[in-house]
Amino acid sequence: IERLISLGFYYRELNRFATESRDLSWIQSSVEVSSPNADITLNGKVRKGSAYRRAIANGIAEILSVYRSAVLQVEQNLLSDPLPILATVTHGLNKFEVLLPPLYELVMEIEQKDIKGGQLLNLLHKRCHCGVPELQSCIQRLLWHGHQVMFNQLTSWMVYGILQDQYHEFFIRRQVDRDEGNESAQSDVADKFAQKLAKDTSLTSWHSGFHVSLDMLPEYIHMRVAESILFAGKAIRVLRNPSPGATLLEPTNQSQTLKGSHRMQSFTGGPGALKELPNFSNISAEELLPQAEADKVDAMLKQLKHASEFHKRLFESAVSSIRTIAANHLWQLVVVRADLNGHLKALKDYFLLAKGDFFQCFLEESRQLMRLPPRQSTAEADLIVPFQLAALKTIGDEDKYFTRVSLRMPLFGMKSSTSQKDLQKSNTSDLSLQGKASSELALDGWHSIALEYSVDWPLQLFFTPDVLSKYRKVFQYLIRLKRTQMELEKSWTAVMHQDHVDFSDYCKDRKNSSATQLRRLRTKPFWRVREHMAFLIRNLQFYIQ
Repeated sequence: IERLISLGFYYRELNRFATESRDLSWIQSSVEVSSPNADITLNGKVRKGSAYRRAIANGIAEILSVYRSAVLQVEQNLLSDPLPILATVTHGLNKFEVLLPPLYELVMEIEQKDIKGGQLLNLLHKRCHCGVPELQSCIQRLLWHGHQVMFNQLTSWMVYGILQDQYHEFFIRRQVDRDEGNESAQSDVADKFAQKLAKDTSLTSWHSGFHVSLDMLPEYIHMRVAESILFAGKAIRVLRNPSPGATLLEPTNQSQTLKGSHRMQSFTGGPGALKELPNFSNISAEELLPQAEADKVDAMLKQLKHASEFHKRLFESAVSSIRTIAANHLWQLVVVRADLNGHLKALKDYFLLAKGDFFQCFLEESRQLMRLPPRQSTAEADLIVPFQLAALKTIGDEDKYFTRVSLRMPLFGMKSSTSQKDLQKSNTSDLSLQGKASSELALDGWHSIALEYSVDWPLQLFFTPDVLSKYRKVFQYLIRLKRTQMELEKSWTAVMHQDHVDFSDYCKDRKNSSATQLRRLRTKPFWRVREHMAFLIRNLQFYIQ
C-alpha cells in the first residue's frame, strides 16, 4: 500500500506541471505583467512561457487521463467483487509504478533548468532510449507532441516565410544586437543602400535578418539541414514580398532559361531580346510563387507532422525537396526575370574596364583636367562633362545598363586636411605613419575617382554594399593603371617628337650640332627607363584583367 500511494504524489506533481504549463491566463493579465511573453504560475511568480512545454504538458495530460481511467477501473472492480483483495489494486496500477516516477524526474528537470524549445526535444530524444517499452512509448508520445509545435513553425516559415516564434524556441532566430559601431563607419554609399533596403524588408532579412541558433537546434537535425531550412524560408520571404517599384523581364520558356550565357545577346535589340515590363506593380506574389507549389510544400510537411514517429531520412529528404522548390523559383526571379547575367556583364564592362574604348576616350577627354589638382567643390561636376562626352562617342543606345552607372568623387580634401591636423596633435611616434598616410592622400586627388551602380529589387541579394565596395576598389586601381599607361605613352610621343626635331636640326647643321647630339645621348637612359615602366604597367594590366 505504501508503494502504491506514492503514485498519488507523482500524479499531483505531474498534474500541477500540466496545469501550469497549459494555463493561458497570462493573455488576459499581460498588461499588468512587465513582460508580455510571461506565464503566471499558481504561486503568483512570473516565468517565461513556452509553446513546446505546453505541448509536452498536453502529452502528460493524456498519460494522466489514462491513469485516472485505470484508477476508476480498479475502483469498479473492487466494488463489484464481493470479496475484494489487494492484488486487484496492484494488478491495475502496476504499470504506472514504472511510468510515473521517470516522468516526474523529467518534469522536475524541465522546471529546474527551465528547458524549452530544441533543448526540450533533445532531452526527450535522449530519454527515448531506455529498456522499458511502456516508458519508451510514453516519451515517444511526448516527443510527438513537441514535434507538432516544430512542424507548425516549419510550415509557417517554409510555406509563408513568417517566423512564428513567440518565446524564442525555434532554431531559426532573428538577428539582433547588431554592432552599431560598424554601421556608423560605413561609407555614404552603404548608408544609401541600407536606406533603400529598409523599404524592402525581405532583402534586409536575407542578409542580416535570420540565422541558425545552435542552442535550440535539436541534435538529430544536421546543421546542413538547418541551413537548408533557413535558406528556403528566406527565399519564400523574398518571393512572397515583391517590391512594387522593380522592373523585371518577361518570363521565358525553359530552353531559353537554361542558356544563361546566350542571354547576353538580349540587349543587342535583336529578335530574341527580352522586353522590360513597364511596371512591376501589376505582378503579384502568386506569379513568383504559384499557390500549387506552396500547397505541395505544405502537404510534405503535413505528412511528416502526422507520422507517429520522427523519421530522420524522410525529414531530410522533404527539406531537400522544399529547398529545391524555393531555389528554383528564386533562380527564376533573380537570374531570368531580373536579368542577373546582364548586370554582371555591366559590372565587368564598367568596373573592370572591359569597355576599353569608353575609358580610353574618357581619359583622353579628361587628361587636361586631370593635370591640375581637383577642386574640392566642383571636381565631380568637372568630370561629368568628359564622362558624358565619352559615352556619346563610344556607347550606343542598346546598352541599357549605362544609365545605372554614375561617376563619384569622394571628399578627398577633407581627409587630407584632417590628417594634417592630426599630424600637429599627434605624438612623435605616430608622425612617420601619419605623414605617410597624408602624403599618399595628397599625391594625386584624382585617384579617388569611383563608380556607383544602381541596383533594383531583387538584385540586392547579390550586389550588397560589401560586394560593390570591392568592385569599386578594383575599378580605382585599374583606372590608375590605365592613366599611368596613357601618360607613359604620351610621354613617349612627346619625346619622339622632340627627337625628330633634334634630328632635323642635326641634319641641317652638322657642324654646330654637338649640343643637340649630347642632349640625345643624355635622354637615352630616360627612354630606357620609360620603356621598362611601360613594359611593367602594360603586363601588369594584362595580367590583372
